[in-house]
Amino acid sequence: MSSGARELAWFKSSYSGSEGDSCVEVAIAEGAVHVRDSKDLSRPPFAVGREGWASFVSFVSGASEA
Repeated sequence: MSSGARELAWFKSSYSGSEGDSCVEVAIAEGAVHVRDSKDLSRPPFAVGREGWASFVSFVSGASEA
Protein backbone atom coordinates (compact mmCIF):
# COMPACT_ATOMS: atom_id res chain seq x y z
CA MET A 1 0.00 0.00 0.00
CA SER A 2 1.33 3.42 -0.82
CA SER A 3 2.30 5.67 2.05
CA GLY A 4 -0.32 8.18 0.86
CA ALA A 5 -3.11 5.63 1.31
CA ARG A 6 -2.01 4.98 4.91
CA GLU A 7 -2.25 8.69 5.70
CA LEU A 8 -5.89 8.97 4.63
CA ALA A 9 -8.70 9.07 7.21
CA TRP A 10 -10.53 5.77 6.56
CA PHE A 11 -14.06 5.10 7.78
CA LYS A 12 -16.61 2.29 7.56
CA SER A 13 -20.24 2.55 6.62
CA SER A 14 -22.78 2.73 9.42
CA TYR A 15 -24.38 -0.25 7.64
CA SER A 16 -21.35 -2.47 8.25
CA GLY A 17 -22.95 -4.04 11.33
CA SER A 18 -21.70 -4.57 14.84
CA GLU A 19 -18.99 -7.05 13.82
CA GLY A 20 -17.51 -4.69 11.23
CA ASP A 21 -15.62 -7.51 9.54
CA SER A 22 -17.43 -7.64 6.21
CA CYS A 23 -17.28 -4.25 4.64
CA VAL A 24 -15.26 -1.77 2.71
CA GLU A 25 -13.69 1.37 4.05
CA VAL A 26 -13.57 4.69 2.24
CA ALA A 27 -11.44 7.79 2.56
CA ILE A 28 -12.31 11.12 0.99
CA ALA A 29 -9.47 13.05 -0.62
CA GLU A 30 -9.48 16.27 -2.60
CA GLY A 31 -9.73 14.68 -6.04
CA ALA A 32 -10.95 11.16 -5.34
CA VAL A 33 -12.62 8.70 -3.02
CA HIS A 34 -10.35 5.82 -2.00
CA VAL A 35 -11.84 2.38 -1.32
CA ARG A 36 -10.30 -0.64 0.43
CA ASP A 37 -11.32 -4.05 1.77
CA SER A 38 -11.47 -3.92 5.57
CA LYS A 39 -10.82 -7.67 5.82
CA ASP A 40 -7.60 -7.62 3.78
CA LEU A 41 -5.56 -4.47 4.25
CA SER A 42 -2.62 -6.06 2.44
CA ARG A 43 -4.48 -5.52 -0.85
CA PRO A 44 -4.02 -2.07 -2.34
CA PRO A 45 -6.92 0.38 -2.24
CA PHE A 46 -8.29 1.90 -5.41
CA ALA A 47 -9.44 5.42 -6.12
CA VAL A 48 -12.57 6.63 -7.87
CA GLY A 49 -13.22 10.16 -9.06
CA ARG A 50 -15.69 12.13 -6.95
CA GLU A 51 -18.29 12.26 -9.75
CA GLY A 52 -18.02 8.51 -10.29
CA TRP A 53 -18.39 7.88 -6.56
CA ALA A 54 -21.45 10.15 -6.37
CA SER A 55 -23.04 8.25 -9.28
CA PHE A 56 -22.28 4.91 -7.60
CA VAL A 57 -23.76 5.98 -4.25
CA SER A 58 -26.84 7.39 -5.98
CA PHE A 59 -27.33 4.12 -7.87
CA VAL A 60 -26.93 1.77 -4.89
CA SER A 61 -29.15 3.93 -2.70
CA GLY A 62 -31.93 3.67 -5.28
CA ALA A 63 -31.95 7.38 -6.04
CA SER A 64 -30.87 6.78 -9.63
CA GLU A 65 -32.21 4.48 -12.30
CA ALA A 66 -29.82 2.32 -14.35
